[in-house]
Amino acid sequence: MKPLYILFILSAIGFTSCIDEDLNIDPNRPSSVPTTSLISTAQKHLTDNVRSEQASLRSSALFVQQISQITYTSQSRYDIPFGYSADIWSGLYSVLNNLQEIINLNTDPVTKDLVTADGAGRNANQIAISRVLKSYAYYALTDIFGDVPYNSYDSDDPDFQALQQNPDNITPKYASQEKIYTDILNELKQAGDTLLKYSEERTFGVSDIIYGGDNAKWAKFANSLRLRFATRLKTKNNSLYQSHFADALEKGVFTSNADNAVYKYAAAAPNEAPYYRATVTANRRDFALSKPFIDLLKGENNQLPVADPRLSKYASVNNLGVYEGLAYGLTEAQAGSFAAGDVSLPGSIYSAADYGEVLLEYAEVEFLISEYNNWSQANYVNGVRASLEKWGVASADINAYVSQLPPANERNVLNQKYIALFTQFLEAWSDYRRTGYPDFLIKKDDVIFSGVIEGQPVTYTFSPLFGDGGVPSRLYYPIKEQTVNLQSYQDAIAAQGNDVIETRLWVFK
Repeated sequence: MKPLYILFILSAIGFTSCIDEDLNIDPNRPSSVPTTSLISTAQKHLTDNVRSEQASLRSSALFVQQISQITYTSQSRYDIPFGYSADIWSGLYSVLNNLQEIINLNTDPVTKDLVTADGAGRNANQIAISRVLKSYAYYALTDIFGDVPYNSYDSDDPDFQALQQNPDNITPKYASQEKIYTDILNELKQAGDTLLKYSEERTFGVSDIIYGGDNAKWAKFANSLRLRFATRLKTKNNSLYQSHFADALEKGVFTSNADNAVYKYAAAAPNEAPYYRATVTANRRDFALSKPFIDLLKGENNQLPVADPRLSKYASVNNLGVYEGLAYGLTEAQAGSFAAGDVSLPGSIYSAADYGEVLLEYAEVEFLISEYNNWSQANYVNGVRASLEKWGVASADINAYVSQLPPANERNVLNQKYIALFTQFLEAWSDYRRTGYPDFLIKKDDVIFSGVIEGQPVTYTFSPLFGDGGVPSRLYYPIKEQTVNLQSYQDAIAAQGNDVIETRLWVFK
């Protein structure tokens, strides 16, 4: 992985994420050091890449079976092109270079005073926010691939060799997931502490699309992310889980949907939301809600026999005016019998050009606290309410639904978390790999459709093209790594396991 050191800087205008894709800034001219432009670029490109077709719609969204493919269905059967890995890898490391450049500019004696001008904020706060976003990008990389090249602000671990410059390091080691997760938690703790110390100050101003420069909200985001990532280590390193979770709770995490970390896209080109670009802009109708997910929301799954009022928010009705999920994992020949008008496409909220992609939300925080408190009923209900409120469900419908919930336990809390994570497909996939819930996802040889097609009774079963028959555990490393960084690639394979989708990652074993 060779870092990208020529930065194409994008300029943000206000909160509408209107970015000038043609603006180039010379980083060698101290008179024009635009950390505000860099943060806008990094936030947009981070969200673009985490929610891209490669990382989301054509992989993790399918793996958790909330989405089915209407055409070109091979990815739902786990035939994942190597090109997807290359795009995810290069895209996220490009984001990391932008964030590292902010840190460099705030630590270089030549530029550190200049970059605080015009409301950008003190150096420590700019660095802290960059560390939070770097942690998010590295979480995405390690959860998708496993061991990856990693860089830390605070640690001098010799295995952390990504993003090294002067001279460039084009063959960095791959750090282990154990080290990456441990360091991410430390990065978030230190960043959160800094932002809490200066909670009354503002950083990056309107160039911060996520929080508008609000340090207090960034501190909550950092600590709330610690809950997510500490929970990954619940069985791997319980003492670290307990210590980070307790410390984050004490210092302050999300307490309402007003705290949610949301990147709001624009209604105008070229800054529309990823799903809109993949469908409306591309003039395609490739994705429908899956039958297993629609059936769950309709109350037709015996684990949750309650109609979910989020159904009308998540999905649109078909041509007959009903909600109808598309069978998951059809072959392309089988899928040809189901037209887009026959099934439920994603609803108008998610399909909007200016959809706000959620990086972390209050509902998830409550579900994580419920788990921490031995599946607490109160936190479970809080999480369900928060999700329903976020999606605009009416109060009467919220109360009716909550009154019918099955009691809190591992399965019921994690089923509700799975529903709430709709559109946050990478995290839903990660949580499934960690917990095994929901435990009703389709596996090899399961019946996926039984009915009449063209007057003939048919039964279709799920037949994956790759893997061991279950949900993929990871994606392949990019092929380029085998030529540019072969030794590090081979070392990672030796430590982690074969470069195949069924190799389970350390954090999910």
